Amino acid sequence: MLLPIFGIKSKCMKVIVPVDFSDASKNAAEFAVQMLRGKGGARVILYHVYRAEADAVIAYKHLEWLKGTYELKHAAKVECRAEQGDDFINCLTRLVRFEDAGLVVMAVTDRHKIVAESFSLQMIAQGLCPVLVIPPGFAYKEVKNVAIACDFQNVAQVIPLAPVKKILELFQPSLHIVNVNSEIYISLDENDRTQKEALQEMFEEYRPEFHFINTYGFHESLRRFIADKNIDLELTFPRKHGFFNYLVKGTNTRKLVYEAEVPVLAAHE
Repeated sequence: MLLPIFGIKSKCMKVIVPVDFSDASKNAAEFAVQMLRGKGGARVILYHVYRAEADAVIAYKHLEWLKGTYELKHAAKVECRAEQGDDFINCLTRLVRFEDAGLVVMAVTDRHKIVAESFSLQMIAQGLCPVLVIPPGFAYKEVKNVAIACDFQNVAQVIPLAPVKKILELFQPSLHIVNVNSEIYISLDENDRTQKEALQEMFEEYRPEFHFINTYGFHESLRRFIADKNIDLELTFPRKHGFFNYLVKGTNTRKLVYEAEVPVLAAHE
């Protein structure tokens, strides 16, 4: 049974941050709290799953301490949830549905880089809401520049526009849409032009800048672009077809999540 510790449900945007009290998870929680500081109508829910009933009391104490710390440091709206369970992803997905969460913020650790069953990848695969993955030790800074890594294929069907826009509205950033494709030579083909027009219309309020990089080496090209443009947040939209296998076999989304030097927001329909 889900055990609310304190706080009252409301219809504002809810951001769930799983914490296991490791440095990585506390860093992700700190990031989420600072990200939402001063953003009216949004709050953080710290969430912990413990295995044995005997661990409940200490879990509550740790959560309460984190809540008090973040509220004191950042004047944040923080709530806490905890429950006993053996299947973390099942527990987390149930909470996301129950709270109608708009975002999950998770840590990725060096240890999980070699584990195929990464919690962050599994949560992305659920497709319930966008998942923001924070690199190890990444310190929060204001999100001013956002990059969308896009393959220019069926963008209207792939991009979950409504939940993504709710997150972009928190920042009102400069938006860069980047396509890395070694087959682009002098000009865009008909498909690329059509997809560009669709993206332009989808994100028109942000007046997106488009960037086409015709080099080999997707990840290295994207890494250089992020550094050159001072990108603070990267968005990616994985394909849903064969999604779990897609994630765990070393393909683009997995590499983006594990190798990015900035936070990565992954979302799919």
